[in-house]
Amino acid sequence: MEIHSNIKVLRWFNFFSDFKLYAPIAIIYFSHVTGSFTLGMSIFSIAMVSTALFEIPTGIFSDRIGRRKTVIWGAFAAVLFTTFYAIGHSFWILAIGAVFEGLSRSFYSGNNDALLHDTLAQYQNEAQYSESLGKVSTLLQIAQGVSAVLGGILATWSFPLIMWLSVVPQIVCLFLAFNLIEPIIHANESGNIYLHLKEAYGKFLHNRKLRLLSLSSIIGYGFGDASYKFVPAFYNTLWPVWAIGIVGTLSSITGALSFHFSGKLIHKFGALKIMFTDYISNRVANIVAAAFPTVLSPLLMSSTSVFLGVATVAKSTLMQKEFDNEQRATMGSINSFAGNILFGLVSFLLGFIADSLSPAKAILLLQIVLLVNFFIYWKLFRHDTKNVV
Repeated sequence: MEIHSNIKVLRWFNFFSDFKLYAPIAIIYFSHVTGSFTLGMSIFSIAMVSTALFEIPTGIFSDRIGRRKTVIWGAFAAVLFTTFYAIGHSFWILAIGAVFEGLSRSFYSGNNDALLHDTLAQYQNEAQYSESLGKVSTLLQIAQGVSAVLGGILATWSFPLIMWLSVVPQIVCLFLAFNLIEPIIHANESGNIYLHLKEAYGKFLHNRKLRLLSLSSIIGYGFGDASYKFVPAFYNTLWPVWAIGIVGTLSSITGALSFHFSGKLIHKFGALKIMFTDYISNRVANIVAAAFPTVLSPLLMSSTSVFLGVATVAKSTLMQKEFDNEQRATMGSINSFAGNILFGLVSFLLGFIADSLSPAKAILLLQIVLLVNFFIYWKLFRHDTKNVV
């Protein structure tokens, strides 16, 4: 098997890793088990804080031990966390699952993009990174769409059934991980892991563009993804449970198309312009939907997925361009570390505000805070006047 087969394996790995039937109703399930939005969102919080704590060690593990082994360990942890979620019954069992989810996420974070980059680099084909990442990520969105509609329908019968069925795709991922081939990494690695980490951190300190990209990514992930995890609770105030999966499927279909054509769109318009367009459309749609909640709000909020794929690939492309080969995964993990810490804090506060006020008002407040990213994008435009990737 040639190393180019990694791209095909990664596509199917992405499909099964995100084929989670429970995803569209996760906050509803967690809140039902724990008894409140605050405790329900705290499961997401624990998962992300755990991811942050494991980020740096697993990033160094990837750079020093190998991309393939890192994916295998991540897949094994995914089997464990979905199993604990399926067992459920109490907050503490869900919390244990959340810790394993954090471990799994940290193994994947930084590493999987680095695996794709290193695979292409072995064939001197790094210029195709944005297009390849877009196509590899397309099946991820398809998986989310299919599992969303199935999960929404099955939720009307049994939450436990959904949770146990969600374990199966993670077992498939573990099998696929063993079929990956370790790429050759051209790097002069330090024998001291602390020096390795210090060097990676130093790249952020001395690269202004990377600092701005990283800061916008951290804020966008910490607040934006916390909102994404919570919106099904908001949808459920307007739509029945079975319909929540439908809006998730519509979102994933447009997201898949966005990923598929991301490479061509980035080459035509430039990564920064696309990221800024995605930012503006997200803020407008989400603020209007939350400020004036109607039965159309879920459709309006899901429409932002039109730019999801191309904006995600644009951001990754810009950051991978600024990363060094020697610390590629470690630098990605440093960025994810901060984003996950922020996500953990925001998730808990979001649940608390929803319990105190309402899901709609919690989302609205969060979207207002995200307006701070406008100034960061403006600085990026001023810093990089060419706007070319």
